[in-house]
Amino acid sequence: MRRSTEEKAEEIVALRRTVLERDGDRIVACAEAMAEAFAGGARLFAFGNGGSATDAQDVATLFLNPGFLDPGLLAPGRLGEAEGAGGREDGGGDGRGDSRGDRARALPAFALTADVAVVTALSNDIGFEVVFARQLAASGRAGDIAFGLSTSGNSRNLIAAFEEADRRGMTTVGLAGYDGGQMAELDAIDHLFVVPSTSVHRIQEAQTTVYNVLWELTQHALVRHGARREPAPPSN
Repeated sequence: MRRSTEEKAEEIVALRRTVLERDGDRIVACAEAMAEAFAGGARLFAFGNGGSATDAQDVATLFLNPGFLDPGLLAPGRLGEAEGAGGREDGGGDGRGDSRGDRARALPAFALTADVAVVTALSNDIGFEVVFARQLAASGRAGDIAFGLSTSGNSRNLIAAFEEADRRGMTTVGLAGYDGGQMAELDAIDHLFVVPSTSVHRIQEAQTTVYNVLWELTQHALVRHGARREPAPPSN
């Protein structure tokens, strides 16, 4: 049992490191694009199915209710070591404490999976394939960010959502597993990060690292570009 646990832990770390080392430059570029969008008044809309729906809600919470910035994340060589980035504890806290730096800027972010009435109404009246696309059509605008997560990369409602977001001039960010599936063939996704694994568990674990790193890099980019940070609360 212990050997199996150790092997799984090593597999998780190796996969996260592979993704970050392979896609490091593109992750930085994506964060810069997201920071530019937020600085211009963008909102982020996150979406996914099943476990990816809960991850989408985590993405929205991460951007809307942020923790503290790690001032050393952008030091040379740090991106490839960031597989532990994020680190928030249950209940919305980040588990880091004031000594880790200034509180990050709260950014407008929403999960398209959160409103059960809207999701079930669209699914029942029109079809599940448009459950995210219809929400983006109603609420999305040029310059906003569409952030979709999938393990297979083949979810039809994500494909439809990305196509709708692209038509509206939104910045599109996708996370997928396996070989990327249909998402890898879609021109409508500006920034796609594929976790090369056939294990749904490993894929979702690595995707969590990617979006936590994206969040922190976006926050640092906002700071570099002069966007205001929220001050850290006073120590007791």
